[in-house]
Amino acid sequence: MGLLALALGGFGIGLTEFVIAGLLPQVSRSLDVSTAAAGWLISGYALTVAVGAIGVTAATAGLPRKPVLVGLVALFVAGNLLCAIAPNYPTMLLGRVVAALCHGTFFGIGSLVARRLVPPERASRAVAMMFAGLTVANVLGVPFGALVGERWGWRATFWAITATGAVALAAIAMLVPGWAGRVSGGAGGLRAQLRSFRSTQVWLTLTATALGYGGMFGAFSYLAYTFTEVTGFSTTDVAWLLVVYGTGLVVGNIAGGRGADHNRDVTLLVSLTGLAATLTAFGLLASSRPASVILVFLLGAFGFATVPGMITRVTDAAGGVPLAASANVSASNVGNAVGAWLGGLVISAGWGYSAPLFVGAGIVGVGVAVMGWAAWATATGGVVEGSRP
Repeated sequence: MGLLALALGGFGIGLTEFVIAGLLPQVSRSLDVSTAAAGWLISGYALTVAVGAIGVTAATAGLPRKPVLVGLVALFVAGNLLCAIAPNYPTMLLGRVVAALCHGTFFGIGSLVARRLVPPERASRAVAMMFAGLTVANVLGVPFGALVGERWGWRATFWAITATGAVALAAIAMLVPGWAGRVSGGAGGLRAQLRSFRSTQVWLTLTATALGYGGMFGAFSYLAYTFTEVTGFSTTDVAWLLVVYGTGLVVGNIAGGRGADHNRDVTLLVSLTGLAATLTAFGLLASSRPASVILVFLLGAFGFATVPGMITRVTDAAGGVPLAASANVSASNVGNAVGAWLGGLVISAGWGYSAPLFVGAGIVGVGVAVMGWAAWATATGGVVEGSRP
């Protein structure tokens, strides 16, 4: 039940991250701001996640993890409540920033707590269970926001997310056992957590995470244009195609968790290689509708299959400190930003809307090399400790 409570928290956080994409036109009209300014409700959130994951985790170093999780979800509820009642754009943006502050640290600390709830051999599956809420939110977030927003207005969407957060807060407070959040002597304190970053394996895993996410989301950021301008789908088709992608995320998350518990490094190498191959094939076959439907599913599946294994790998390499897990979330957001920027550059250069797929394949290819180096170092003596956080 504790894992379900954590998954519910992940679902709420995922909703607030993804739902805004379907609400931007309404929000910009209601608050009388430009589309570009409204876009900061997305990019500002992402930047806050990248920075806040490190800052908030460092600030809470050494504190019992369950109270921290409860406090983070309370912060999430406060941020979305602020969005729901926002009288103007600055207040709305502030609400988004407040909500984003909990994101990275929740998944970082939550992944450690999730691992404590199961036997060591099921650690990656426990992390996958927690992230299942995020993947389901990815599938439902945009259509949910658009449906509720169209019927009752965009504020109703944020009231619904606030209510979801309140339920998640109560569930975590009641169902997550306190012993799962106790901090071991070696993992508490900021100085001890910073020492974990002396590990080469930590940096190799963070780099592989950034490259994997950068390649996937660098291509994903422009998929709507690829579908409409290259494949020939209508704009109304994009919504269900994104649901196909989101379904791939759910499947990949589950499969990646199971695979990582069996053989983590092999699973990560297969997933990253599959992602690079999928992006390459997608670039070559983007004009085919049947191929695009299959490949967008595989894009989500291979892309998110890396998540459980990367989280457990980096925390094992760091000796179970939450700052490393949160840094992994930051690395993924940095990768997202850089990948989207590079994808935009090749489009601006006139290389076409398939070009970000090839750029993404190249980025992930470098990630395969980095992950291969990390796996080789582990196999030849640089062992990633399988410590129980």
